[in-house]
Amino acid sequence: MSENKEETLASFQNITGIDDVGEAFSHLEAVNWNLMDALSRVMPHDDAPLAGSIQQPEPPARSSLAMESTNGFLPPGYEELPGPSNAGFFAALENRNQNLTMQQAHHHQQQQQQRFPTSQLLAQLTSSINLDPVSSHNNNQNVIAFNIHFNQQLYRIRLPSEATVEQLKRKIFDVTSVPVCRQAIRGWPPSKASEAQQPEARIGNLDLAPENELILVDLTDDGFMDTEQDEVTQRSDKIFTIHIQFESESLTLSLPGRTTMQALKMNVFDIKSIPVRHQEWTGWPSDCDNETTLAQSGIELSHRFTVRTAAGAAQNSTSNQHNNTFELVNVDSESSADEFEDATDFNNAEYTFTDSPPTQPLNRHLIPNNTDDETSGSTQFVENYKSLYGEPCPEFFVGSLESAKQLACLKSAKERKLLAIYLHHGKSILTNVFCDQLMKHESIIQTFKEKFVLFGWDLTYESNKDMFLSSLTACISSNASLTARNIKLDKLPAIMLVGKSRQLGSNCEVLSVIQGNIGLDDLLTRLIETCEMFEEQLQVEIRQEDERAARDQVKAEQDMAYEATLQADMAKDAAKRQKEAAQLAERKRLESERAEEDARRESIRLVAQQSLPQEPSELEAGISKIRVRKPTGDFLERRFYTSNNLQDLLNFVTAHGFLIEEYKLISSWPRRDLTAIESSQTLETLKLYPQETVILEER
Repeated sequence: MSENKEETLASFQNITGIDDVGEAFSHLEAVNWNLMDALSRVMPHDDAPLAGSIQQPEPPARSSLAMESTNGFLPPGYEELPGPSNAGFFAALENRNQNLTMQQAHHHQQQQQQRFPTSQLLAQLTSSINLDPVSSHNNNQNVIAFNIHFNQQLYRIRLPSEATVEQLKRKIFDVTSVPVCRQAIRGWPPSKASEAQQPEARIGNLDLAPENELILVDLTDDGFMDTEQDEVTQRSDKIFTIHIQFESESLTLSLPGRTTMQALKMNVFDIKSIPVRHQEWTGWPSDCDNETTLAQSGIELSHRFTVRTAAGAAQNSTSNQHNNTFELVNVDSESSADEFEDATDFNNAEYTFTDSPPTQPLNRHLIPNNTDDETSGSTQFVENYKSLYGEPCPEFFVGSLESAKQLACLKSAKERKLLAIYLHHGKSILTNVFCDQLMKHESIIQTFKEKFVLFGWDLTYESNKDMFLSSLTACISSNASLTARNIKLDKLPAIMLVGKSRQLGSNCEVLSVIQGNIGLDDLLTRLIETCEMFEEQLQVEIRQEDERAARDQVKAEQDMAYEATLQADMAKDAAKRQKEAAQLAERKRLESERAEEDARRESIRLVAQQSLPQEPSELEAGISKIRVRKPTGDFLERRFYTSNNLQDLLNFVTAHGFLIEEYKLISSWPRRDLTAIESSQTLETLKLYPQETVILEER
């Protein structure tokens, strides 16, 4: 039986009735593809193995090679399967059955016959068990392993290549408890990254390796917004299709990913006239709040919500329409942010339901009471301003007053701008006209964009007003803070124009204050006049900066020329030192070689000198007197026995420093090179007696 894993998986699904490939695969993978062990996992544990009337086949005989593997070793290419051995599989079943009483076996047989026909079960079991270890080893190529890194933990998941990305995410949910809708998986092959975003994509088609490293990111984790901002940014630029089901009808909206939950609710209010406080939503992931964007929430690009109107809201709305009246909601100075939001939504709803022209609400503040800091207050100011007054609107700076001052005033004279501080008040009767008409005019918006850094703040609540005045004192001056404090309510909103130039001193000062009781032409004129006056003051400073820049440029060019000359001189010195070092090294090398050569020559000379025989006296018989003429014309003279060989003569010449490898020894008559003759011949044989003169010549 050498069935592959696909057939084992199919048999397991047919027997158990499990249709989910991922679930079936996990059961088999947990027991290393042992079909019987996998079946025991999904069957009730109080059921005994097959027994009774089932005729169990004889265990197949083990080969001699297998019989010899008593120490756990198998032939090359084989793997030992966990659980019972292949050969003793049915023998193990028989041993277990012997421990059951006949009554238990009969009871179990009845239960098994109710589930499956006995003959069919046995046929499927025996045809599905993979007894060929080589085949099991080769089928590993159909399995893809994933190492999932999440929260400094490693989760290992193995799935068949036919599994889909959605099944992988379900398995990830089983081990990490991160819902599928909040899973962001990183580490896919770049060429298949887009395809891997499709839930129905098969993992076998994603060019994956047998083992892969993936990183799981929970889209709602606090750390994700800092470390994985790139993914949220990509989702923020995409369009989300939002399907909203109401009680009697549906609505579809296409919104960018940067849309917040609060903005979505406001869109529903604008279209369906259901106040935000009366909207009950179903379908948002957990841990979402009104500031969560669609991209951050983790929902798919197409998502469905259900919105139900809170009990009593519809009835109140109908009653108000019938009476053609509305209530004004008073928000005291101690109201919370949530109370402000509900009151605003309620007022907006009343405007929608009223047939008569709307009146100005008593309080349309843009920053909730007791805001935490300037940055969050500035952010809420801009968002609420756009929500209340819509587009077009001026481009407000988002951040602290100090940051706005640095952006406008703490730059060079050419880049410097005026700082315009817009002071809003929700209870002023001038606010609505000023924001809806003056601040929306194209000329005003363009002037603010080109000439100013526009910072906005809401003075409605005393707590926020005190925070702003303290910041104004620290950033600008105490006079600026006093000027803002003295602006009366009936003159708000107002715009303070702040600038910095050398004529004004090193600090920023208030150049002009434009109050809310002004017309469009006068507002534009005041802005332009202040800009022109400020630019005139900057001209001297700009000219001084240009002169300073020219001087700096000349100095920089001189420094560059000096640096170039210095570098050239340094390069010459370095080259000279390098050359001298090379020459010194060459001299040392030659001296070393010369010393070695002298030592070698001296060694040869000493050996030759020690090899010379004793010189005979003049009175002895059989003597040859040899004279050697040196290249300088001088002579060397010595007596030898006629029985001495030519080598003794050569050693005599060598002992006086004339190496045979450098000099030739020539006889006068007949002329011949004695160094080329066999040196073992005697002087008598060579006719070099009773006396002879030889000549040393350089080779």
